[in-house]
Amino acid sequence: MSPEDPQDSHGPDGTDGWQLTQDLDGFLDRAGGFLASRPDLHTVALTVTAGLRRRGLRLYGDEAPFFGTLTGADGSVRAAFFRTPPYPINVTPLTEEDAEALAARLVSAGHRLSGVAAESDTASAFAAAWRRRTGAETVGDPERQRLYRLDQLVFPTPRPPGAPRIATDADRAQLVRWYREFCVSVGEDGLQDAGAWAADRIAYGGITLWETPDGTPVSMAGVTPEVVGQVRVFPVYTPAELRGHGYAGAATAEVSRAAPAAGATEVLLFTDLANPTSNALYQRIGYRPVADFAVYEFVMRDL
Repeated sequence: MSPEDPQDSHGPDGTDGWQLTQDLDGFLDRAGGFLASRPDLHTVALTVTAGLRRRGLRLYGDEAPFFGTLTGADGSVRAAFFRTPPYPINVTPLTEEDAEALAARLVSAGHRLSGVAAESDTASAFAAAWRRRTGAETVGDPERQRLYRLDQLVFPTPRPPGAPRIATDADRAQLVRWYREFCVSVGEDGLQDAGAWAADRIAYGGITLWETPDGTPVSMAGVTPEVVGQVRVFPVYTPAELRGHGYAGAATAEVSRAAPAAGATEVLLFTDLANPTSNALYQRIGYRPVADFAVYEFVMRDL
């Protein structure tokens, strides 16, 4: 695909269509206002594209990312997607008709997809359209996620002994090790290079450690950089042998307190719905559900 691919697929009235591109700046020029209109539902698109702009287009892999917008008859953007290969395509909420049109557009452009991540109804509709268009199969059951927004923060009780501290360069080796362990725990070999990830988080103060009274780090909670007022808590990790003491809840509560104090208007996080412990924890400290999401994995087929 060329950096700018202006050929659109049109709806029944011939007035709207999907435009695909590898031009990140052009995509954000077109879709930025639309993404900012719902920073909660669009949090992943906002934070990932901000990261690509800040750290380079090869942040998530050697293959160039690509993007798309769906424009209505009035010229306004009403849906968007991005993909950072080899990860699934991430799509904003779509109707079934728009999901079908997107699948058709991607097939016609010769794209292969490893999966789709989106709001649950959209993910299901797109996965079905992709199966019809390509013969691809989905692997097992989809991963079910829930997006939460911070309402009224409630610090967990009892509070574990110790205190929070922003990670610094002196913590780099610890962060690299814990990030790698976190990736394994969520079924990823590596969301991105661990050393580069740690350096970036340290640079903007994006990781908070919970330390015991003797200064030993026992848990970490991170936040993404603020984009149009929203931040997302990610990752939260406690080594297996240190769990069950309330460290993760305390670290999460601290970053949830600090983000609004620094100017964020929305604090968000995702949970795996298969993990009742984390879902209960976040609700206890003041997070409330926004929407459910799903991730489908595809068996790759030649188009």
